Amino acid sequence: MLYFWIKAGISGLIAAAVSEIARRYPGWGGLVASLPLTSLMAMIWLWRDSGDAGKVAALSSGAIWFVLPSLPLFLIIPRLIRAGIGFWAALGIACAVTIALYAGFIWLAPRVGIAL
Repeated sequence: MLYFWIKAGISGLIAAAVSEIARRYPGWGGLVASLPLTSLMAMIWLWRDSGDAGKVAALSSGAIWFVLPSLPLFLIIPRLIRAGIGFWAALGIACAVTIALYAGFIWLAPRVGIAL
């Protein structure tokens, strides 16, 4: 259980660091937020926990496919906010669209030969 809390603590510190950087320097915060830190941490933790390169490869493949339906979120939020929609409403709409895109992708992927 201690190992879980260490992983959670390190992951949380990275998220907190990104938000602090973004608060002071939004452009740099965007750069750091765009880095695949969560994916890298997950791959490291999975490798450390299982030692199974196949699982790490499958995680990496799944991550790249799921990046595609998540990209519109980063286009929708600024567009809605600039159009006068409040932050929470813009975030909710963007999240709803992203969830719908994920669901559509999960449905479509196996039909076009993508293994998730």
